[in-house]
Amino acid sequence: MLKPKIEFFPKKRVVGKSLRMSLVQNKTHELWQSFMPLRNTVKNKVGTDFYSIQVYDNVSYFENFDPKIEFTKWAGIETTENDSLPENLETLELDEGLYAIFQHKGSSTDTSIFQYIFATWLPVSDYELDHRPHFEILGEKYKNQDPNSEEQICIPVKPKKNILNYKNQQP
Repeated sequence: MLKPKIEFFPKKRVVGKSLRMSLVQNKTHELWQSFMPLRNTVKNKVGTDFYSIQVYDNVSYFENFDPKIEFTKWAGIETTENDSLPENLETLELDEGLYAIFQHKGSSTDTSIFQYIFATWLPVSDYELDHRPHFEILGEKYKNQDPNSEEQICIPVKPKKNILNYKNQQP
């Protein structure tokens, strides 16, 4: 059973490109093809990891899941500033907060990890989804569709209200 680390992430600034898409009309390949030639124009990078970010319009995206519902997907890299933003790139601020971080090994086309996270782990955990961007950190071991590829899947969470109330009542 895959158990995540629960970690507090500080606010992050990501510079990159974004596209509206759905799972049915997935434009991820097109997005990354448009970003990668521009990646070296980003100044003041924090590390070399890339970020694949999903911004869902509302909290109910996962409650009433429909693969035709659109969201905004980003391809980017963390930076310390956006004063000298390269042409054709945008900035996204990721708010601070708790994230459940899953170490995933396998092809990027294998989506069973997300089925596990949302259908198996989350319902029995002490957490619920928080309405902030979801993202994957694509580091040096990331190899896209390779079965040996590794990435970190970061799901925004907050403690369940009933867990907080229970813990606050303990002596």
